[in-house]
Amino acid sequence: MITPTTRSATQIMECHDCGLLHDVPPLQDGMRARCSRCGATMEHYRVISLSHAYAYSLAGAACFAMANFLPFIKLEISGRIQVAGLVTGIKSLYDQGLWELAIVVGITMLVAPGLQILARLAVLTGLRMRRPPRWLPLVHRGSSFVGRWAMIEVYIFGLIVAYVKLIELASIELGPAVFAVAALMLVTVATSALLDDETIWRSFERKGLVPPPPVVNPRRPVALCEACGLASNLPDSGHGNCPRCKAALHLRKPDSINRTWALLITATILYIPANIYPIMAVYMLGRGDPSTIIGGIIQLADAGMWPVAAVVFIASILVPTLKLAGLATLLITTQRGSTWRLRDRTVAYRLIEFIGRWSMVDIFMISILVALVQLGGVASIQPGVGAIAFAAVVIITMIASECFDPRLMWDNLDRQKGKPSH
Repeated sequence: MITPTTRSATQIMECHDCGLLHDVPPLQDGMRARCSRCGATMEHYRVISLSHAYAYSLAGAACFAMANFLPFIKLEISGRIQVAGLVTGIKSLYDQGLWELAIVVGITMLVAPGLQILARLAVLTGLRMRRPPRWLPLVHRGSSFVGRWAMIEVYIFGLIVAYVKLIELASIELGPAVFAVAALMLVTVATSALLDDETIWRSFERKGLVPPPPVVNPRRPVALCEACGLASNLPDSGHGNCPRCKAALHLRKPDSINRTWALLITATILYIPANIYPIMAVYMLGRGDPSTIIGGIIQLADAGMWPVAAVVFIASILVPTLKLAGLATLLITTQRGSTWRLRDRTVAYRLIEFIGRWSMVDIFMISILVALVQLGGVASIQPGVGAIAFAAVVIITMIASECFDPRLMWDNLDRQKGKPSH
């Protein structure tokens, strides 16, 4: 039985969104430590056995295996039958020369979720041992990174859109792998709700895998570890490593503004061909027309599928546009030293970071359709080059939001008040 441990003393923590230091006392079950300035949650302590999370992780591994080896969807048009598995869409994209899309779908739907499940199982299994392996903290760090690119829940929405597009054209039969993917999504959400990152690190501390948090002197420069969230004093040299997880420490994300601008400009340029060029072409009995993102939304609306059309419009048009405009606004106001509506801008950043992945709905939909509708002269769906540009926009904007450091916005306020700024 693995049980979480609470801190025995007050600990200095830095808000990851605004950089304010707090003296956080030991928390009781269910309590959250929120930043008094921007409202971000710094810690959420829950007294719950990690054995529950271990059971969910085992269930997730079983669901993942079933999703990969059981039939996914069967389609029938004019007596022709096509059966697709979870990896069929990736293979179809690669066979048609769109290896870029095949890599993106493969990483976000297979590689990242699989590695996240394996890493969680390794960590939770190791914590059950009397003498756990010394490499568990490194594996946990890796799990946190790959988890950002696991998009099971987005894939489910892509499946729903693909199903709605095909139901009018053919007979569709959902296989057991579809339900395994849905169960995997639920199990992943449940596991994430149970696992608090700080609880895992305290369990490592109790097992002697990492040292206890050092005493922080708030009068000296304090750096927040981007990997494990520990606040510690930066050495006088200005360079160092986290005393808990050994990741490199920085007062702020290195060259945050310039890197974010470079990625944002690249994504904006790519967003033009993503909307101009077709993302796929549907052929029935040798006849058909390529469709752009907007064209596909109009087709859904004309067919009376307004809810699905609205979802695709929000995910593929509204979200990328707002994300590009939102990041540009954050960058411009930060560079100008503005302190205008800092808390609202911080909330906007959190929203941008959260919704970015949902634009992958169209890409997952295309991978499913391409895998299913390959029936020669009867019916076929071919991906278009616009899909490559759109996938690049989604991935690049996700990286851009990771590069931007929201604490820089609040540094402007500290400078105006005459406080020492990082």
